[in-house]
Amino acid sequence: MMEIPILTQTTNGYTANGHADAALHQRRKSRRVMIGNIPVGDGAPISVQSMTKTKTGDVDATVAQIARMEEAGCDIARVTVNDWEAAEAIGEIVKQSNIPIVADIHFNHVFALKAIEGNVAKVRLNPGNIGKIERIHEVLGKAKEKNIPIRIGVNSGSLEKDILDKHGYPTAEALYESAMRHVHICEDFDFPNVIISVKSTDVRLMIDAYRLIAKRTDYPLHLGVTEAGTTRVGSIKSAVGIGTLLADGIGDTIRVSLTDEPEKEVETGKEILRTLGLTSRNVEIIACPTCGRLEIDLFKVTRELEAAVAHIKKPVKVALLGCVVNGPGEASEADIGIAAGKGVGILYRKGVMIRRIKEEDIVSTLIEEVTNFGNA
Repeated sequence: MMEIPILTQTTNGYTANGHADAALHQRRKSRRVMIGNIPVGDGAPISVQSMTKTKTGDVDATVAQIARMEEAGCDIARVTVNDWEAAEAIGEIVKQSNIPIVADIHFNHVFALKAIEGNVAKVRLNPGNIGKIERIHEVLGKAKEKNIPIRIGVNSGSLEKDILDKHGYPTAEALYESAMRHVHICEDFDFPNVIISVKSTDVRLMIDAYRLIAKRTDYPLHLGVTEAGTTRVGSIKSAVGIGTLLADGIGDTIRVSLTDEPEKEVETGKEILRTLGLTSRNVEIIACPTCGRLEIDLFKVTRELEAAVAHIKKPVKVALLGCVVNGPGEASEADIGIAAGKGVGILYRKGVMIRRIKEEDIVSTLIEEVTNFGNA
């Protein structure tokens, strides 16, 4: 097995100022694969994916959901192609989408061929699951003609019986073995345009499996905790699993899987990247956890401000601190800050104290400050 080095990347544009955070500039060296106009691997910015939850055959509903995903910051959208209605619709969905479309295929190679004819940007399938080798080669051949990559997606819940019999239960080695079985089919056909995922609902297993495949191959990796659950629990599981690997320098594109709308998946994925300094932020609100020293309704202020600035796509850090102990120092370190006392707040801009404002004026003042921040 070959060992894949972790290389230092110093100018790969992960953050707003154009360079990686000092603690997170080590990226695993992987080959580059293009998903439409989105580069994946080889130091490219980490992209965020999500999957539509409409019936794919309903073109209008699916396209509308993709547009909402795009507005939330989604880079790549995946849609299921699981029946003839979906297969007939996929080409029109591709035409109407502004972001690359990935076709999710299981078992039926004809649906994969229809998706490729429809100019999808990537196909997600496991070659070993679509029947005879002639069918596999037909799909790989058509994908090769159009330079369309394939993601081999292995899940711990659907491992092949012989692999489970060999290992006894899902393990990192079992996930690796399953993924490479499908990869080898592509390699034997001289098809290197491959992305790999080895997902599990078990976060520790998922981390171990990705670390193993990252060490032994140079294929770009699609990270995710599969079937993570509800928004609250699933976001935590995904942040731990995906975030741990990204902090290790492993991962080239991510998808957060939640029992919720795809926009929520995108927002969570973007926040994982923002937290690690791997993408530029919109408005970041830093708020204290509060304690008995609190003398304003910080919960209300934070909720109202978060809702008001959600649409503003500008990397501004706003600090909301509810007392005079840590407030002045923390507020002065943000782009815009409030250190609150009894019914009032002290406004800071780039570390400079500006003025005192009444509690009822804090939100409107901060909205104005954020809107004008950076303007000449």
